[in-house]
Amino acid sequence: MRVLVVEDDRDLNRQLCDALKAGGYAVDAAFDGEEGHFLGDTEPYDVAILDLGLPELDGISVLERWRKNARRMPVLVLTARDRWSDKVAGIDAGADDYVTKPFHMEEIMARVRALIRRAAGNASNDYVCGPVELDARASRVTVDGTLIKLTSHEYRVLAYLMMHQGRIVSRTELTEHLYDQDFDRDSNTIEVFIGRLRKKLGADIIETVRGLGYRVSEPGAAD
Repeated sequence: MRVLVVEDDRDLNRQLCDALKAGGYAVDAAFDGEEGHFLGDTEPYDVAILDLGLPELDGISVLERWRKNARRMPVLVLTARDRWSDKVAGIDAGADDYVTKPFHMEEIMARVRALIRRAAGNASNDYVCGPVELDARASRVTVDGTLIKLTSHEYRVLAYLMMHQGRIVSRTELTEHLYDQDFDRDSNTIEVFIGRLRKKLGADIIETVRGLGYRVSEPGAAD
């Protein structure tokens, strides 16, 4: 899962990025509206966190441009303003949720999880496939109730596949949602992570669809 944080307060931006990274997300940061708009318009994100009071280009304008260009990632708006009209303007511009500063970081994390769930058509933080269960709230994976230790990248690959269970996901798509902007991306490493996951899970839930990508499905359910 990949998140964009657009916030001009550098301390708050860092705190948000640190919390998201600790939660297992790949994170890109922008500090003004122009940079934020460019990243959101050219990179695939699962969620964007967008401050309204930005330099260069205000958050409402950023959001309106994203939606005009058919950028559909869920957007969580941050605002220090307490006027109801600002919140309405954010929602009307295409925001999916909003939080008023100051806020607790746990609330941001919960809202990010909720936006990702909704975008994937899921109603719970728990994703189950056969004996494998992934708890997105705790970033933990179990097989038949036994905790499985995964690296951050292995977890992201499994989480993305399980959150899109039943759908074929290409290596390119996985790569785009696995790494942040500055990482030296190599889609060939996806095969390595898939191989490690199969060994660690010991469950036949990750199917290779030749020439297309990977799909998570119940054991024995692949067509």
